[in-house]
Amino acid sequence: MSAFERTYTARWADMDPNGHMRHSAYTDYAAQHRIELLAAGGFTLGYFAKAGLGPILFREDTRFLKEFHINEIVRVTGELAGLSPDGARWNIVHTLYKPDGRVAATVSVEGAWLDLRTRKLTTPPSEIMDLMGQLPHHESYQELVVKVKAEQG
Repeated sequence: MSAFERTYTARWADMDPNGHMRHSAYTDYAAQHRIELLAAGGFTLGYFAKAGLGPILFREDTRFLKEFHINEIVRVTGELAGLSPDGARWNIVHTLYKPDGRVAATVSVEGAWLDLRTRKLTTPPSEIMDLMGQLPHHESYQELVVKVKAEQG
């Protein structure tokens, strides 16, 4: 898959009293990008509800480099930074760009798939694994090694 890119316009609701985009709006745009990426691959919110499956986050880290101001165009990309062999866990790095191409922020997330019925982590269907495997790789990409806890009886 080639780079999946979306643009958004920084809204009034995204601004803070300092006259620039509030910190949590950066992560909101990254989250919207992930949802649109999955939907473009055929995995809509309706699909997830019917399948009883959902993406969850364990960690989110944002690095702020440049300000966004109201009505500026925010270009967002996402690259795979890690994937476990079974596809159950994944890392994605979103890059938010200013209109002139400068990097304004990076949002790195570590996530997994949750079985919404059992409320336990699970592996995704092969179609989702295929989509994740097609994402462009971030320069920091590493295969994820997941340690399995021994069940206590």
